[in-house]
Amino acid sequence: MVRDSKTGQLRSVMYKGFSSELFVPYMDIDEAWYFKTYMDAGEFGLGAVVMSLVPLNDCPRNSHYMDGIFVASDGKPFAQPNIICLFERYAGDISWRHLESLILGLEVTLVARMSTSVGNYDYIFDWEFQTDGLIQIKVGLSRMPMVKGSLLENIYQVPNQDDLSGSLVSKNVIGVVHDHFITFRLDLDVDGANNSFIKVNLEKEGSLPSESPRKSYLKAKRQVAQTEKDAQIKLKLYDPSEFHIINPSRRSRLGNPAGYKVVPEGNAASLLNHDDPPQLRSSFTNNQIWVTLYNKSEQWAGGLLVYQSKGDDTLAIWNRPIENSGIVLWYTLGFHHIPCQEDFPIMPTVSSSFALKPINFFDSNSILRAAPAFETDLPDCNPSFSS
Repeated sequence: MVRDSKTGQLRSVMYKGFSSELFVPYMDIDEAWYFKTYMDAGEFGLGAVVMSLVPLNDCPRNSHYMDGIFVASDGKPFAQPNIICLFERYAGDISWRHLESLILGLEVTLVARMSTSVGNYDYIFDWEFQTDGLIQIKVGLSRMPMVKGSLLENIYQVPNQDDLSGSLVSKNVIGVVHDHFITFRLDLDVDGANNSFIKVNLEKEGSLPSESPRKSYLKAKRQVAQTEKDAQIKLKLYDPSEFHIINPSRRSRLGNPAGYKVVPEGNAASLLNHDDPPQLRSSFTNNQIWVTLYNKSEQWAGGLLVYQSKGDDTLAIWNRPIENSGIVLWYTLGFHHIPCQEDFPIMPTVSSSFALKPINFFDSNSILRAAPAFETDLPDCNPSFSS
């Protein structure tokens, strides 16, 4: 829910969002490695391996911690402490400013954090909520690398370094090239349950000499997705688009439908053949965005039972009408990882994210009514000295 700063009304954006599946294929075809193509959520379970957060190390001093409730092998519930931390982040970013305005704004973000440890990788999930209504979803990766033993002590012993399945990260140790794909399931209810997905294409058009000195310009052209196939999106740098989720029955005073848009950031796509067995069961990584009709039983991008899956129960097989309906947006964050020496023995955290940003959801900039920050509003970060 987002509170409208003008009316004070709580308005819905999302009913539920979570990481549905993680696909981690290693790029080594040796007999002892070719099968290392993990589905971390479906095969191990993200909740089952969630870790208690360490104060001052996993979360800052001003954090509030929440316990998690789990089920033991005998079916009885038990509590595990410090599973989620909540804190406000003061990063020094500017929310808004303009030369002619006497009031400026410093951005404050509410962060909900959880960490899970799957095998050799730790995943840090941050859900960030900004005062302007933006929702940022970030994933951080850190790890103790899965490595391959080697007789090599340095790269000078390799006739052709491209023949290796990875990089020499230490003496007799090869870090194998691999990918990470994290697919989120977002049950969106933008200002109500019935939503539509709109692809807004930026298309280049030319102008005649009699019209303008300019030779080209861009126009925004909107296309409403009628079916799930229409809403399968591959991100393309030279074919730019915006992706809007709107409520056609909720209009602003100007007549624009209330909506949120998906804002992609750094990403990567799977390069495996579509008929490769690991890619068949992880075909949800064939696109970065999918939109499907809401179905309570469809929670998992890789299907209900991924362990022996042949890809016959994934996002790729669904195709139903979705216009002006309860819809679910699936977004896949991708990482290509070519290991290096700095990744050994434990890799520094690398992160990527995407965002949901209001578009015609508010009548105007919603944070202009926020009070400016003063010295007493911010945390005291001065060093303390003891005598």
